[in-house]
Order: sequence, then structure tokens, then C-alpha cells
Amino acid sequence: MHRYRSHTCGALRATDIGGEVRLSGWCHRIRDHGGVLFIDLRDHYGLTQVVADPDSPAFKVAETLRSEWVVRIDGKVRRRPGGTENPELPTGEIEVYISEIEVLGRAGELPMPVFGEQDYPEDIRLKYRFLDLRREHLHRNIMKRGEIIDSLRRRMKAQGFFEFQTPILTASSPEGARDYLVPSRLHPGKFYALPQAPQQFKQLIMISGFDRYFQIAPCFRDEDARADRSPGEFYQLDLEMSFVTQEDVFDAVEPVIRGVFEEFSAGKDVTAKFPRIAYADALAKYGTDKPDLRNPIVIQDVSEIFRGSGFKIFARILESSAKAAVWTIPAPKGGSRAFCDRMNSWAQGEGQPGLGYIFFATDAGSVVGRGPVANNLGAERTERLRAQLGLNDGDAVFFAAGEPAAFVKFAGLARTKIGEDLGLIDKDRFELCWIVDFPMYEWNEEEKKIDFSHNPFSMPNMPAEEFLALDGADRDKALALRAIQYDIVCNGVELSSGAIRNHRPDVMKKAFAIAGYDESVLEQKFGGMLHALSLGAPPHGGIAPGIDRIVMLLCGEENLREVVLFPMNQRAEDLMMGAPSEATPKQLRELHIRVVKPGPA
Repeated sequence: MHRYRSHTCGALRATDIGGEVRLSGWCHRIRDHGGVLFIDLRDHYGLTQVVADPDSPAFKVAETLRSEWVVRIDGKVRRRPGGTENPELPTGEIEVYISEIEVLGRAGELPMPVFGEQDYPEDIRLKYRFLDLRREHLHRNIMKRGEIIDSLRRRMKAQGFFEFQTPILTASSPEGARDYLVPSRLHPGKFYALPQAPQQFKQLIMISGFDRYFQIAPCFRDEDARADRSPGEFYQLDLEMSFVTQEDVFDAVEPVIRGVFEEFSAGKDVTAKFPRIAYADALAKYGTDKPDLRNPIVIQDVSEIFRGSGFKIFARILESSAKAAVWTIPAPKGGSRAFCDRMNSWAQGEGQPGLGYIFFATDAGSVVGRGPVANNLGAERTERLRAQLGLNDGDAVFFAAGEPAAFVKFAGLARTKIGEDLGLIDKDRFELCWIVDFPMYEWNEEEKKIDFSHNPFSMPNMPAEEFLALDGADRDKALALRAIQYDIVCNGVELSSGAIRNHRPDVMKKAFAIAGYDESVLEQKFGGMLHALSLGAPPHGGIAPGIDRIVMLLCGEENLREVVLFPMNQRAEDLMMGAPSEATPKQLRELHIRVVKPGPA
């Protein structure tokens, strides 16, 4: 028999009754029922109930066992007594009567329990992550993560992609976040950078003549943590394709993402065909470029109803600026003063002066609007509003007014808040979509200049020769330009960004010139890529869905730390390993570095 086990703790069934077996694992739970000891023995594969009574030669050792001790047991498989079966366990029909116990590893007093899945402070869970990972829920999430990555890899290869590995030690790149720098011992005063993404390398792979690249890529960014973004490092499904249009990228990527969501959705519905929503439409309808399409609420512009109306606050706002508008956020079944007052209080907590509303009720057989806005707007305009929005008795509507650029984010938050509080969001769906037609540029009011809106290396969505002929000083034309950029969004979470790349040096120089960058700056910062593009680059494009976010959604979690093996805390600290830590004087000397700690200004 094997030194430690003949079976795993999830393997035994009724067909094994009568057999002599050896199991090894952790003492998950120990129960004393009238002098008979029942131990749930746990390993990676499952649980088996093992039993010792005073007649067992192993009883004295069994009495000394404590939670999370690691033991080997020998014994005989027998059927559980009638009425004690556990149908929730694969091993629930049997138990093992112990003949011998060997203690393989004692456990001291536990800082947190493994049995029971109790909620514990995050700092304890992260410091003792190895204990937390023994718990069933987190253990299952990590295993599902591996299965999801396997599925992604398999589907990518089926689409004709080949897996490459790109460097981890590289040069600082213009990805937009802070780099993690690595000092060079051999080159004093110089530094490597950990890649924020393999962006330049994957484009260079296309320039090198390869056709379809992918990688489960580690990325490193010195950013603050959020629930949907890990500090320090994260993984993405990085891919790039040559000789492709936006449509080709969509045709290759959508089946991979949809297939993975269908495979791991646990019965939830998955969007059959990802709708395409223009960036401007997403803002106008949902108040965000990351819309949760499970929420049925659609924002509408009702400016004409309020223009010149008796509700002077909005009427004056509309007169003050040609860009001003009044948007509505409908609230089906939210038509009570109590709910409207709660939303008003919430808005004030978000830094707004308040949140105007109308709620609708039946009066003398007719549905009429109630509240200060309706009283001042008048019955006729209120009825036009109700008809346009399709609202009825028991419904309400809320308002945002001003220049949309200033209130669009708040309108999106209000839409989400209303949908959640009124239970309108269908939690049994994964609603995926493409966001397309991102603006190429935006106006920087502070510096009074044109800036890139998103990725500066994307192709403009117009023929190259037309773009080259543009008058760069024509601000309106520049701001009207769209780039061939796209995002995948699922349930309000951005999974990835991608683009058809700017593969022509002349187009790239023009794009940067419109944003006010001299050609010398382009050469200085991106000379290597520019030179590569000048030596024969194919049209190419790609995308990089976030692995951690995909797994988070498919595991039903709201925090990435529930699907990452060894995450950092909010302050980018590894509490378990004690990172970051101070370097020794010898290490600093070898790296030619002197540490200057921050002091008083």
C-alpha cells in the first residue's frame, strides 16, 4: 500500500465497503458523540467521515487530535448506520472505521477557523491566506479559475491562435499607469520595468510576420486597488491578429468569450450575440460606457418638454447653454414619496444638491404626476412626459439637468441605484456587449488643448488619406473623429479594451501632431516602435480581456481577492510574505542605490 494513501478523501463509495484503505488529510471537524469520535477527514478532493470508538486500537491517538492536524489513517470501509447518510457528500453513504492513526503534522492554535466559512477580517484572511485557501468556497474558486484559463487556452488554439511568451523585464512603456521599476546591477543608474501589458511586444510579433498570437499574460501596474482591479499585478488574455478589420477581431474573440461564459455560467443565460453600442449612445442611454444591460432602465432626453416651461430651474438651465439638456431616469414601480425621498437623500450623499422627481398615481380614473416638479411643469407637459417614457400608476421618474458632460456619470449611478433598489436587475443573466466608436480625441479644458481620449496608437475610423489631409487646427473636426477602438462589457464590468492599431508611421505622426506632440517627442518616446512600423508593418489589431474579472463574474464574486490565489491588500502589501520589504545594505550597494525616505517638506 502507498505510504500515505490508497484513496483520496473524495473517492470512496458504497462499492468500496469491506475494503481496507489508507487516507491522509486534514482533520476538518471532530465530533464526540457519547465517546465515539467522528472525524471529517479532508483533502483537496473531498471529505470522508472516519470513526474511532473505545474498542479501536487507534482510539487513544484519536482523542488527541485537533482541528487542522494532518494525519494518516488506516481502516475498513463500512456503510453508515441507517439514517446517518449524508446525500450532500459523494462519500456520504460510507465511513471508515479507524484501525491506525499516524500524526503527520500538528497544528497550533488557529488564527481563523477553516470549518464553517465564517466571515473574518480581510487582514487576517490575507495574512493567513494558506488557511483561507483550505476553505471550501475559496478553494473551489481557485480551481474554477484554472478550469476557465484552460478553456480559454483551448478555445484560442481552436481559433488558430498560437501561444507566445513575451519578456517580463523590459523598458518603461507609455501605458498610462506607473511602472514597477527593477534596478540593474550590471548597468548602474538604469532600470528595467515590469510590463504594464505586452502591447508593444505583441505588435512587434505581428511585424515579425507571425499571424495570430495569444498569451495568458501577467501585467504589472503601480495603481491603487479597487474591488475590480488588483493592485500590483493581474492577468489578461492578450491577443493580436494580422491583416484584420474590427469585424475579424469580433468574429474571432466573441465565440471564445461567449463559449467560456456558457461553459461556466451555472445555468445563467448568456447573450447569444453581443450587441454593438456606440460610445455616445452608451453614455446617452445608460450614463456610462460600461452599461449593465440586465438593468432595463433607459435614460431619455426630455429637454424639449422643459424648454420654456413653468419649471423655471430647468428652463433657465436650458437657456444658459446650447449644450444643456434635461435627462430622465425612469423608475418603474418606484412611485412612492418614500422612495423618491430616499433617492433624493442618496443624491445629496453623492455631492448633488438633490434629485428632482415626479411620481405617478391614479386620480379620478386618470394617471397624474405628483410632486413639486409636476406641479410647476403643468398637467399637459407632465402627461407628454409620462407618455414619452411609457410610465403608469405606481411609477416614478428622476431628472438630471445641465451639460451632460458634467452630470452623465451621476445619471449612470442613479440608473444603477434605482435598478438595484427596485429589484429590476435580472441576476440570472450574463449580458455582454461591445462598446464601439470611441472618440479619438477630447478637449482638455484646463490646458485648452486637444488630448487623446483613449489609446493613442489606434487607427482613426476613416480612410488614411482623408485623415492625413485633415486640418489639425480644426478643433471641431478633430473632436468629431472616432477611433477603431472597442471594449467588451459584461454586467457593468469592463472586461477588455482593444483596437485596430495604427500601423502607418505617417498616420501616427499626424495623430500625435493633432494632439500637440512634436515629431521629436514621438521619436524620443516611441522611436523603437515607430522604426519597426517603418520597415513593413501589416494592418493588425487585438484585444486583452481581463482573466481576473472574467473569473470574478463566473464565480459570482464582487471582489477580485476572492478569485486570486495570493492577492495583496488595498495598500499593495502582501501580508503573508511581508512584501514590500526593506533591502539589505549589501543588496543596495550591489544595485548602486541609496534609499532616501520621505521627510518633512
